[in-house]
Amino acid sequence: MDAEPLGQTAITTAAAGWPDVERLFGVRGEPSRCWCRFFAFTGPEWSVSTPEQRKGQLRDKFDGGAPAPGVLAFRDGSPVGWCAVEPRGCYPRILRSKVLTAAGPEVAQDPGRNKVWSVTCFVVSPGQRRAGVARSLLAAAVGHAIAHGAEVVEGYPVDPAQRPKAGPADLYHGTLNLFLAAGFEAVSAAVPGRAVVRLAAPRPAAGNP
Repeated sequence: MDAEPLGQTAITTAAAGWPDVERLFGVRGEPSRCWCRFFAFTGPEWSVSTPEQRKGQLRDKFDGGAPAPGVLAFRDGSPVGWCAVEPRGCYPRILRSKVLTAAGPEVAQDPGRNKVWSVTCFVVSPGQRRAGVARSLLAAAVGHAIAHGAEVVEGYPVDPAQRPKAGPADLYHGTLNLFLAAGFEAVSAAVPGRAVVRLAAPRPAAGNP
């Protein structure tokens, strides 16, 4: 588990707002090219899209009245991390991915009504890595999804034990240990080195609505 360095101020989290997402992703590096839209496009759509179009697609997610498409982590009021989380149906590439389809029909089938929300991507500022940011983001993503009706929160992490050469560019899905430590359960390991993990929303106590 990540340890927070001595002297660091506490991490806070909140549903994402567009100005802070734009500030975090910046103008250089992979986030400023991808804008966390890889899973929100089909393969052909992605291949012809530009970074500006991807940015616009994410920006539009904040203008339609739907829940924010992710959560942010902050230190001292500055955004230091992002986690994308939306209903699984918002991610056509996930629905067609081998990681999901190989998990079998019980996992891959779409139950509709936005019951399953997917955690697809983490972005953490370089100076904040291995400082507990991803852990805080995942907890916030789970809370955000459940608050908006998710019955199951799902992730597709990398297992570094099976993919020891995976570098930071490969770990944007999050690591298996990160999810397991947050209470997720692995429901598929059909693709070596990639898991499907799930966390069920707590059920209301008997007698409560």
